[in-house]
Amino acid sequence: MEPNGIINLLKPAGMTSHDCVYQLRKIIGIKRIGHTGTLDPMATGVLPLCVGSATRVMDYLDMDQKIYRCEMILGLTTDTWDIWGEITEDKRRTYNKPSIEDIKHVFKQFSGNIFQSPPHYSAVRIQGKRLYEYAREGKEIEAKKRPVVIYDLKIIDYDEIRGRLSFDLICSKGTYVRSICHEAGITLGCGGAMSFLLRTGSGDFSLNKAVTFEHLSM
Repeated sequence: MEPNGIINLLKPAGMTSHDCVYQLRKIIGIKRIGHTGTLDPMATGVLPLCVGSATRVMDYLDMDQKIYRCEMILGLTTDTWDIWGEITEDKRRTYNKPSIEDIKHVFKQFSGNIFQSPPHYSAVRIQGKRLYEYAREGKEIEAKKRPVVIYDLKIIDYDEIRGRLSFDLICSKGTYVRSICHEAGITLGCGGAMSFLLRTGSGDFSLNKAVTFEHLSM
């Protein structure tokens, strides 16, 4: 009998969500596996993987609220809107450092029901192709802004000297945290790029109950 259920995976950095599905298939020997809610390759944290008949509920789980801890670097702009892309502008030594009050004021724009531009390097489809496919061809295709919901956004720490800002975020499906970093950086006048992303929760699945591939391989 084919096993079924949902595995709360602690996704490691450096793997795509599909990589995680492929790895789990090798570990448990089951092909019928899917993930809910894509995580960026360099992001870590909660990634629910549905096995066997549980794949039927994937779309429902993907609708759950997501919870993140993010860090962004001020003064830096890249083509991917995170630090793993090509630098397009570097003001880290020259920009006027915003105050915490300035940052809080800007972040208020990202609360509630908002419209968000997806990054050029993202999996959003335009005319049958992913945005990142266009970007790799040197084409910058502007996707329509999409409605998302930011239920809570809280600044955790601001290191003004190093230009690093940490915040927690509770949001709806389809929210790009990179977009918040990028757009907040533009509004602040200095640029910004995501430097760390940890998903701490996805619906009923939390980080403190997530398991690693190493644990699953035992």
